[in-house]
Amino acid sequence: MLKPGLSADENLAYFDMVNNAVIAANANAGGRDFVDALVAGGFDKAAMQVTPDRTAVDLQADSIQWSVLFNSECLVGQYGPASGGYHGIVADPTGQGACLLGETRPIDW
Repeated sequence: MLKPGLSADENLAYFDMVNNAVIAANANAGGRDFVDALVAGGFDKAAMQVTPDRTAVDLQADSIQWSVLFNSECLVGQYGPASGGYHGIVADPTGQGACLLGETRPIDW
């Protein structure tokens, strides 16, 4: 269960549990699957970022990343063949307050 009053570190196991459940249900899960599951698990959609599922030349991305800015820290997930499966970490946000660097896509659903 999400514990909003605790740190990102203290919620990492729950973040990982939600993400691993997505993968167990669909080994080909994309960014929207993770975002939707995290929202259903109580995380704030407005605090999330996600990278594209497809490359600029319309190929399946080797890995995708998604994040939640949570109590001034970032919960970050990564999944795909290039990343060797799923990984979840806690990281500091960038100086601009973002969790992911590079291209992200709008979460407009």
